[in-house]
Amino acid sequence: MGTRLIFVRHGESVHTVERIVGGRAGCRGLTERGHEQAAVAARRLADEVSGPVAVYSSVLRRAVETAAPIAAALGVEPVTDCGLCTWHYPAYADGRPLAVLKGAELPGGGVHRPFQRENESWAELVVRTGRAIMDIAYRHAGETVVLVGHSETVNSSFHVLGMQPLLRAFDTAVAPGSLTEWTTDGDPATSPPTRWTLRRFAA
Repeated sequence: MGTRLIFVRHGESVHTVERIVGGRAGCRGLTERGHEQAAVAARRLADEVSGPVAVYSSVLRRAVETAAPIAAALGVEPVTDCGLCTWHYPAYADGRPLAVLKGAELPGGGVHRPFQRENESWAELVVRTGRAIMDIAYRHAGETVVLVGHSETVNSSFHVLGMQPLLRAFDTAVAPGSLTEWTTDGDPATSPPTRWTLRRFAA
């Protein structure tokens, strides 16, 4: 049996609706609609997942609340991993309006230089999430793993599993509650890396 990684973006969140920075301090969990999206994802996964399975989520409340019904539907306990988080937002902006973060933009910000003062660069985020993704894949080789995270977590999978360059020639839209799936029949821990197959994206 191959290794199957199913990424779930958290459901609609309060911080997104209210346009505030949703780090550890600013995340207020899911909206009512977000809870409904999490329940739908849980039912979908319960219908299609069998055999050994694990559920991981980022430590942010919106991801934890999305993972809870999924783990319950699959009969396992969810595990939190900070490596799956979105940006590690700076303290001066966390929980404050998005305008605060946008007001701290740095000239020349991009792949290797942070977009905002004291924030991570995109390369740093990909290294952090990529390490978490590969550690989890190694730990659960031959099993199915559900990883509940953020649009950045899903996008990172294209770099880590799809071997896309850090600066891609296209953008993606990852809907709340959507599923993205990668599989491999190879050993997740081999070097050079095994080839992964993208089975579905934001479905």
